[in-house]
Amino acid sequence: MSDVEAITALGDPVRRRVYDYVVAQDHEVGRAEAADAAGIQRTLAAFHLDRLADAGLLDVVFRRPPGRSGPGAGRPAKLYRRSAADHVVSLPPRDYGTPAALLAEVVESLGAESDLERVARRHGRTAGESAEGGVEEVLARQGYEPYRTDGAAGVVRMRNCPFHAVAREFPPLVCGMNLALVEGLLEGMGETELRARMRARPGECCVEITSKNNDD
Repeated sequence: MSDVEAITALGDPVRRRVYDYVVAQDHEVGRAEAADAAGIQRTLAAFHLDRLADAGLLDVVFRRPPGRSGPGAGRPAKLYRRSAADHVVSLPPRDYGTPAALLAEVVESLGAESDLERVARRHGRTAGESAEGGVEEVLARQGYEPYRTDGAAGVVRMRNCPFHAVAREFPPLVCGMNLALVEGLLEGMGETELRARMRARPGECCVEITSKNNDD
């Protein structure tokens, strides 16, 4: 499907609810779980999950339940997870990725990383001063998809990097900018008990937020 068709697939409110639930989880989701979460029948959940997979918004994997293997284990279960594909819609078509990559290359070639981080921190501070809601709510509006970890009190991680396309080519540059941006955001929001730190994880944002008392 085209990007426009993929985004259009989220127009159905029930399908969007199913999608939002799946992408918010830290595990692959089956049809029964998605149905319970969305408050719908399993057959309808299966329809929406497959529609989202056809649109490229979810990936499909087949796995047997833990502890079950061999001839008597039955067929592997069909599970769904967040797709790593990017979908961007702009009418008329615009290309922001190319100039962003070119500007990143110029900054890197000039050794101007500290200047970029200074500007990013100032930008984040300004955004934080006018932001409404809590930290996680603000980060969610910025596309970071924040979530709290189990067993790590006070740690907020982010499943999505809004700058992923450029970060793939210039990871140190973009991650440094991202850290400065989030630091400025916290400062502008007056969050004196929280700090942003670099903690890269595969498939996630390189920055996490934790309490200043957390030394993990």
